[in-house]
Amino acid sequence: MRITGRHIRIAGGLLAAAGITAWLLIPAPVLVETAAVTKGRFVATVDEDGKTRVRERYVVAAPLAGRLSRIRLKVGDQVGVDDAVATITPSPAPLMEMLGTAEANLERAKAIVERAQAQREQAKTDLMRTKTLAQQGAATAQALERSELAMRLADRDLRAAEFQDHAAEHEISQQRALLARYGSDGGGQPESWNVASPVAGVVLKVAQESETIVQPGAPLLDIGDAGDIEVVVDVLSTDAVEIRPEAEVVIDHWGGQGKLKGRVRRVEPAAFTKISTLGVEEQRVNVLVDILSPPEQWARLGDAYQVDVQISVFARDDATIIPAGALFRRGEGWNVYVAKEGRAELRQIEFVRRSGRVAAVAAGLTPGEDVIIYPSDRVAPGTRVAPRPR
Repeated sequence: MRITGRHIRIAGGLLAAAGITAWLLIPAPVLVETAAVTKGRFVATVDEDGKTRVRERYVVAAPLAGRLSRIRLKVGDQVGVDDAVATITPSPAPLMEMLGTAEANLERAKAIVERAQAQREQAKTDLMRTKTLAQQGAATAQALERSELAMRLADRDLRAAEFQDHAAEHEISQQRALLARYGSDGGGQPESWNVASPVAGVVLKVAQESETIVQPGAPLLDIGDAGDIEVVVDVLSTDAVEIRPEAEVVIDHWGGQGKLKGRVRRVEPAAFTKISTLGVEEQRVNVLVDILSPPEQWARLGDAYQVDVQISVFARDDATIIPAGALFRRGEGWNVYVAKEGRAELRQIEFVRRSGRVAAVAAGLTPGEDVIIYPSDRVAPGTRVAPRPR
């Protein structure tokens, strides 16, 4: 049989048609989201909402029973030491017991001041010793930072102790002055009694604004130092177990520019029950955080402001990091899909831990590889995949 050009063209057409048919029958690649495997420092954090709180808050209470005149002060007003904040027209009442209690409180406050002074002197001595060792190369930078932090905390504790001592002295002078008004036989009848502020600060709350009858100890208003603020974070008790004092903290979404630095001062030893937004009972623990950033940076923060807090509980350098959405379990182990040469490759990995949207991996992946995020049920070992256009 003679092969002509027409035969060649027909054969070529048939081959082309067969190729097109085969190409059309090949499944299209599955579009997937991918992310690169990176290497760097991995930090696991406990992320929770927190609230600011004035560290030393003094509640001005009624020292005696009587009629309270209307309080003219408003929240945010500045008051000085011994400024009159309320007026009470008293009725005769026994005050000697209250004076004895005030004197006991003063003795207790002086003991706390002495202890705080001793701790400050010890912190100062430790700081000087650590600075000397650091200059000689015998102490690390971390040890110097811990000594400086201990000195700052000791100063703050002494300031708080002196605050309480001054308040206790003020309470005694107030009780003695009231007794003097009644006279030695208790038969005097004062016309009015001015309740004075024991400390200088800002009015944080007015508990009783209108005129009314009050009993001894009834709260009238709260006064505090608006510049001495801490952050209170209630975390799940299961997370609190991992949190240690002096852990690094990042304070975000506080209303100002940038992020603030903080450090855990205390993890309270007792939990409390709280109902979540879903109606589930949770055991929560308060974590107290000191703000370490310069005060002028967060001067606009006030009492009971909401912030976001990230507390560091785990860190590893040179860790292999992937998006947490790439992980899934198969059997007893953790796995990921790697997009390699246009196909999905199942890879078993050694999982360390996750934090938020990222996770740390100890083995099974190489930095620079692409993993598939949230693989659908269409993805299987050997499936043709293609990155989704962004």
